Amino acid sequence: MRYVIAMIAASLGAAFMMFFWSGGVADFVVARYRFDSSDSVADLHMATFMAANAAGLIAGWLVGWFIGGAVNRDEKAG
Repeated sequence: MRYVIAMIAASLGAAFMMFFWSGGVADFVVARYRFDSSDSVADLHMATFMAANAAGLIAGWLVGWFIGGAVNRDEKAG
């Protein structure tokens, strides 16, 4: 059950980051640099967007893992 809860929380964390934070973070990072090529802008924007999504995925997994651990402990005790 712990893995299921962790996977659901990871999906929710990644979705939350993708819809609410990743675009803003990527725009902020790209705005801090000066570029010679529009391809460089797109590459950095994409990489930052995906890194922020990965961070949300990992954070969601960790939260779900700890919640799942608490649920598992309660099931074993009862």
